Amino acid sequence: MAQPQFQVDRTTALYERPAMDIVDATTFAEVKQAIASAFAPGNVEKFLKSVERAGVRIRSFESVLQAGLLGKETAAQYGKLSNGDQGQIREFYLASVEQVEVKLRDKHFKIYAYY
Repeated sequence: MAQPQFQVDRTTALYERPAMDIVDATTFAEVKQAIASAFAPGNVEKFLKSVERAGVRIRSFESVLQAGLLGKETAAQYGKLSNGDQGQIREFYLASVEQVEVKLRDKHFKIYAYY
């Protein structure tokens, strides 16, 4: 008996996100805006310097959040979100971290390094 063959587009298979409803759209938008603002072209270098001064790793979202580097009220707002909403926010943050220009990532190698 032959095994069924499934065609998987491997270029996008890992990046497809399941459709999830946002429970608290207002708070979600505020937290997402705080992250987007930190990674905006005019603010990203200042944000990376503040992360470096705080001594936290850029990919440690909770550490960045608790240090108040995304705004004073952002951690409290994030805490109000449901687990699903928090997961989507973490994904958005980590995607933003990886979209920083290579030149800036090299300049702030310490906070990007895995060790």
